[in-house]
Amino acid sequence: MRFTLDRFDLTAFVAATLAEDLGPGGDITSSAVIPADARFTGVMDSRDAIVVAGLPIAEEFFVALDPAVEIERLVEDGERVAAGTALLRLHGLARAMLTAERSALNTVQHLSGIATMTRGYVDAIAGTGATLLDTRKTIPGLRALEKYATRMGGATNHRMGLWDAAMIKDNHVAVAGGVGPAVARAVAAGIVRIIVEVDSIAQIEPALAAGATHLLLDNMDPPMLRAAVTLVAGRVPTEASGGVRLDTIRAIAESGVTYVSVGRLTQSAPAADIGLDFTTLG
Repeated sequence: MRFTLDRFDLTAFVAATLAEDLGPGGDITSSAVIPADARFTGVMDSRDAIVVAGLPIAEEFFVALDPAVEIERLVEDGERVAAGTALLRLHGLARAMLTAERSALNTVQHLSGIATMTRGYVDAIAGTGATLLDTRKTIPGLRALEKYATRMGGATNHRMGLWDAAMIKDNHVAVAGGVGPAVARAVAAGIVRIIVEVDSIAQIEPALAAGATHLLLDNMDPPMLRAAVTLVAGRVPTEASGGVRLDTIRAIAESGVTYVSVGRLTQSAPAADIGLDFTTLG
């Protein structure tokens, strides 16, 4: 079965990515140097210990340029692998493989980097009862892929966009005249999921009284988070957010919050070191 993601056109993504690389002249190096009938075998492997993400997407680049390419997937997305692990084995037309190589590697390196960083944060809060969330801090056009990668690392997706939940933040509150009026307007609009950002304990009761269904506790330290969780007393889920780092997330999670959201998962993850080595087939 072909890989699919909700609200993501994989065929269009592959075509646009290859078109960006090929430009008006195509792969002039491979066309000049590699005979048209030459065949390669190749192995994609990780030079780092990583959590894998993006292999089914990478495969599509090779298939787009050589529909008869033979692909053997050696591990699955979401697996944690050691440095030196082979991820994919390929057999097919040499020109097509060389042309698709960079696009395929860029995708797997980026998504595996996100998944690997995410797994580090998930491991850091293991046993606390808190769930790790991602954010909308994604590269434009790549949100579905990047949020897929955080899932492969063990996180839970937060809002996919502006459409699937209201999130009332400080600027909304300022214009609406307060937390209570802002939430009341969202309730009146018939919105079911209403997330409210609060940066002080004093804002909690007005937000709940007006109908908030989820509280985002913004930039609160662990003692303040514990006080907020105690006050909320399980009436709605609570989310700690703002400036969360790997060295601080466990103390934040131990405050009793339901969720911890981390923007750097998609904003700052380094690419994984993954390569693709080819051998000419006789």
